[in-house]
Amino acid sequence: MTNCFQEKLGQGGYGSVFKGKLHDECLVAVKVLNETKSNGEEFLNEVASISKTSHVNIVTLLGLCFEGPKKALVYEFMANGSLEKFIFENEANLLNGNLQLSCEILHQIAVGVARGLEYLHRGCNARILHFDIKPHNILLDENFCPKISDFGLAKICPRNESAVSMWGARGTIRYIAPEVISRNFGVVSHKSDVYSFGMMVLEMIGGRRNVNVNVNNTSEIYFPHWIYKRLEFNEDLALRSIRNETDQERIRQMFITSSWCIQTNPSNRPVMNKVVEMLEGRVGTLQVPPKPYLSSPSRIVLDSAIITKDFQCFLAFILWWTSPRKCYNVKKKQTKLG
Repeated sequence: MTNCFQEKLGQGGYGSVFKGKLHDECLVAVKVLNETKSNGEEFLNEVASISKTSHVNIVTLLGLCFEGPKKALVYEFMANGSLEKFIFENEANLLNGNLQLSCEILHQIAVGVARGLEYLHRGCNARILHFDIKPHNILLDENFCPKISDFGLAKICPRNESAVSMWGARGTIRYIAPEVISRNFGVVSHKSDVYSFGMMVLEMIGGRRNVNVNVNNTSEIYFPHWIYKRLEFNEDLALRSIRNETDQERIRQMFITSSWCIQTNPSNRPVMNKVVEMLEGRVGTLQVPPKPYLSSPSRIVLDSAIITKDFQCFLAFILWWTSPRKCYNVKKKQTKLG
């Protein structure tokens, strides 16, 4: 099917993805899991989750292989690959000649992903929580229609249940909701996916990662904080992707919606069908949300008299993941996380 795994499409912690072709000339993507990485739990979890789905914004599982330690999943082929390679400005994207997506296409992608999540949360027989929404896991077909992929961390729960119980955190840093790391922020539920979606849309807007310690201006390190201040004072967003007034309105609409999605308190975040309404409605009807409690988490002095212990732990966790030294001073005391 893959001609001896000749053409690699991508690679991650789970394994590698190869381009393949069926006998009827239909192109496929074959995801081969690392034999030494998993005991099969992630593989079975992904099959169990995605086999319950059928939606235009969810990638289609066509088949699987489970022979002893060898595990593979066969998906429909997505011609444009992952969203990640189209939104981040980096040398690899320039060398590969990847297009900068227009504001119209970015908006269509955001709406498509929101509809996919709405389906997972409300449209299936069981509620499916993805727990790893990020640009890398959003695949684009030849028309840039987005499809949610990689259900290895997903959890299935009854439709009438909102909160889920689980041990430890799961997901990718920068997109993990606060309550997934510390239950003191709230219960883990479908609202955790809403948070991840909001963080992803912010990266789509900015064309950069939300936490970037390499920028010159310290106020720009945490992008959600930087753009919120501009929106709060009705300043020009001055983003590279904005070319006219229509683009400005689309970006403003996406930002207000995503800012509601990343509210620290899960109860303040909208459900996904409301998110779809916000993205498809009129921008003039949207209210600017309160500034998220977790803002600007870099190069700041922690005041233990003001910042709570839970917030310090969450902040230190983010700083640890964004620093090569993996070590920060919290409450004037060396704290190592790992």
